[in-house]
Amino acid sequence: MSNASLTGLNGPRKFGFINWLGLWTLYKKEVRRFLKVYTQTVAAPVATTLLYMTVFAVAIGSRRGDVNGIPFIEFLAPGLILMGLLNNAFANSGSSILVSKVQGNAVDFLMPPLSALELSIGFIAGAMTRGIMVAVVTAVTLIPFMNIMPQHWWAVLYFGISASAMLGMVGVIGGLWAEKFDHMAAVTTFVITPLTFLSGTFYSVTALPEPIATISHFNPFFYMIDGFRYGFTGHADGHLAIGAVLVLAINLALAAACYLLLRAGWRLKS
Repeated sequence: MSNASLTGLNGPRKFGFINWLGLWTLYKKEVRRFLKVYTQTVAAPVATTLLYMTVFAVAIGSRRGDVNGIPFIEFLAPGLILMGLLNNAFANSGSSILVSKVQGNAVDFLMPPLSALELSIGFIAGAMTRGIMVAVVTAVTLIPFMNIMPQHWWAVLYFGISASAMLGMVGVIGGLWAEKFDHMAAVTTFVITPLTFLSGTFYSVTALPEPIATISHFNPFFYMIDGFRYGFTGHADGHLAIGAVLVLAINLALAAACYLLLRAGWRLKS
C-alpha cells in the first residue's frame, strides 16, 4: 500500500483506505433519520405529486391535447417524478448538516475516524437514497392510472441517479454554507424551485418563444428532466449526449467542491 496520505477532518489517512464500517454507519444514520419520519419525508412528497397530477388532469388535461405526440398527463408525469426526487435529495443532505450545526452535535460526525471523502459519500448517498425512494414510490403509485413504463431504462437510471447525486451535493454545500434555516429556505425558494419550474417540468421548451427557448438550454435541470422524460416517452427536446456529458461534468465539479469543503471543515470547525 502506498505511504501517501490523505488529510481529512481528523488528521492523515492512508491513501486508498476506506473506513467501510464508519461509512456504512454514517449512511445508515442518514437513511434512518428520514425513515423515522417517513410520513413527512416520503409520503408527503408523493401526495404532493399526486395533487399536482390531479389538478392538471382535471383543470387542463383534456383541453391541453398532446405534447409532441404524447398525451399531456403522460408527458407531465416524468417531470413531476423527477421534481420530487430533486427536492428531496437536496433537503436530506442540506437539513442533516444544518440541523447538526444548529443543535451543536456536528461533533458526532467530526470526531469519528471518517475522512472528508467518507463524509462526502455518506451524506450524498443518504440524500440519493431518499430522492430515489420518493421517485420510485411516486412512479409505482401512478402506474395504475397511466402508462408510464420506461421505454429506455438506461436514460431513466442515468439521469435519475445523476439528478439525485447532483442535488445531494448541492444540499451538502448548502448545509455547510447556511447558518440558519432561513438560509436553506432561501436556496430552495430562489435557486432550486425556479430552476426546476423553468426547466420544462410542466411544458415542452420547444413551445417557448426565442430567446427564452435557447436560454432554457443553459439550465442544467432542463437536461436532467429532458433525459429522464426521454426514458419514459422516447422523446427529447434537447440533445441527449450533450445533456449526459454536461450533467456528468457538473457532478464531478460538485463532488470535488464537497470534498474540499469538508476537508477544510468550512463553517464546521468554527
